Amino acid sequence: MTTVHQACYQILREQGLTTFFGNPGSNELPFLKNFPKDFRYILGLQEAVVVGMADGYAQATGRPGFVNLHSAAGTGNAMGALTNAWNSHTPLVVTAGQQVRAMIGVEALLANVDSASLPRPLVKWSCEPACAQDVPLALSRAIHTAAAPAPGPVYVSVPYDDWSKEAGPGFEHLAERTVQSAGALSSNALTMLVSVLDGARNPVMVVGPDVDANLANGDAVTLAEKLAMPVWMAPSAPRCSFPTTHASFQGLLPASISGISRLLEGHDLILVVGAPVFRYHQYEPGDYLPAGARLISITCDINEAARAPMGDAIVADVGLALAALSKNVHSTRRPPPAPRATPAPTEVSGALTTERVFDILNDIAPHDAIYVNEATSTINALWQRLRMTEQGSYYFAAAGGLGFGLPAAVGVQLAKPERRVIGVIGDGSANYGIQALWTAAQYDIPAIFIIMKNGTYGALRWFAGVLEAENVPGLDVPGLDFCALAEGYGVDAVNARSSEELASALRKALGSKKPMLIEVDLQSA
Repeated sequence: MTTVHQACYQILREQGLTTFFGNPGSNELPFLKNFPKDFRYILGLQEAVVVGMADGYAQATGRPGFVNLHSAAGTGNAMGALTNAWNSHTPLVVTAGQQVRAMIGVEALLANVDSASLPRPLVKWSCEPACAQDVPLALSRAIHTAAAPAPGPVYVSVPYDDWSKEAGPGFEHLAERTVQSAGALSSNALTMLVSVLDGARNPVMVVGPDVDANLANGDAVTLAEKLAMPVWMAPSAPRCSFPTTHASFQGLLPASISGISRLLEGHDLILVVGAPVFRYHQYEPGDYLPAGARLISITCDINEAARAPMGDAIVADVGLALAALSKNVHSTRRPPPAPRATPAPTEVSGALTTERVFDILNDIAPHDAIYVNEATSTINALWQRLRMTEQGSYYFAAAGGLGFGLPAAVGVQLAKPERRVIGVIGDGSANYGIQALWTAAQYDIPAIFIIMKNGTYGALRWFAGVLEAENVPGLDVPGLDFCALAEGYGVDAVNARSSEELASALRKALGSKKPMLIEVDLQSA
C-alpha cells in the first residue's frame, strides 16, 4: 500500500521541492516523520521568519518554495510575511497541519477552523482536501498554481491523520505532470507595440520587479538603447530590473500620483513593463498622467492590469514580451537621454552617514553582491549610490511589511551560495525578524547583516513631517545592542563607528564562510 505520505513526498521530489522551511508543531509531526535523506529542513524560530526565508529563497531560485506551518496559530504568525510574498509574485506552497478529521468539528485544541478561508486574500488558492485521497491532488494543484502567472503563495491544510491513509489509484501520474503557460505576445499585440514605440516622439520606460524575476534585464537594456529611452524603476521596487550604472537609468520613481506625473512630464509614451501601474504610498493627488502622454503596460497579472486607473494593459509573459520588443523595434536616431546627476563622493574620514556606508559597500563588496534592503529611511540614498548591475542583485519587501529583510537575506544566500548577500537592515525593522540570525548560524549561511543603527523609526519620522503629525509617541527605539543579540544567536558581530572600522569589518565578513553582523552607528549627513 502506498500511503498519502509516500505519494506526496514522491510528488515533491519529482517537482524539485526538496527544501522545506518550517517551524513544526504537533500537527505537523506525522507529515515530517521518516524525513527523506535527499530532502533538507531549514528550521526557523518563528513563522513569519520561516515565510520570509522561503520568500527570499523562492525569488532567488525562481522556483516555488515550500513552507510548513503549524495550524491556525502558525499561519496567523506568518500572515504579515505573506503580504510581501503576495505583492512580489513569489511562488510559495504553504502547508499547515490540521487536527485529525474526527476532532475538527468539535473545535478541539489546535483545530484550524475554516482553514481554507484563514489565509485569504493573501494567497492565490487555498484548500483543505475533502478526504485523505484528495491530498496528493491538492498538493500537485498547489505547486502548479503557485508557479503559474502571476506567481504567488498558495495554502493547503492537511488533517494529520490523512498521512497514514492509502493514497488511492492514479497518484503516480501527478508526480510527472508539467503545467506550462504560453504567454507570448500575440502577433497583433507585437505589431501594435512596435508601431507605437517606433512612432513615439519621446518615449520613456518604467521597469518593475517582474523584469528581474524573468531574467529579462538584458532585454530591457537593449530596448532602452535602441529607442534612446530613459528608464525609471517603478515606485517602491522590490527588485532591481535595470543596471543602476547605465546611462539611461534615471532612478526610482516616487510613490505618489503627482510625483510620478511630474517626473514623466514631456513624454508622449510611457511603457511600463513588469510593474503595477502604480504602487502608490503617500497621498499626493494630481493627474495620473502628464498631459499628452499615453501609457501602455505589460504585466503577467490580470489583477494588476484590471485595477490600473489609467492606460492600456497587455497581459503576457514579461520576459518573452521584452525579448520580442527588443528584437523587433527599429533603432532611433534620437540622441541618448541625459544621464542622471552623479552624487558627490562622501568624506572618507569622520562620522558614518548613510551615504558613506553605501560608498564603502561600492568600494569593497563584490560586483555581483546581492543586497536585501529593509532600511526604509535610506531607500533614496541606496538607489542613488549603490552599484547594482547583475541580474538578481536586489530584494525589498514588496508590501512594505517589516520583518522581510533579515530572513530574506538568509533565504537568498541559501539559494545563491556562489554570490555574497548583504542585508542592509534598519535597527527598527531588524527586531521583526531577528530570529533569522539563529538559522544563519545553525546552517552556516554566510549572509552579512549590516544594521543601520540610528535609534529611531526613520521612515516614520519622515512621515510624521509629511502628515504634520507632531508629538507622536513610539518613534524611537533606544537601548538596543545588536552585537549582543547576534552573539546570543551564535552569529559573530562587531560595532562600527567610523569608515575605517566599517571597511575592516566588511572585509573580514567577506573573507569568512560564516554569517556576520555589523552594527553601524549612524549619524545624520
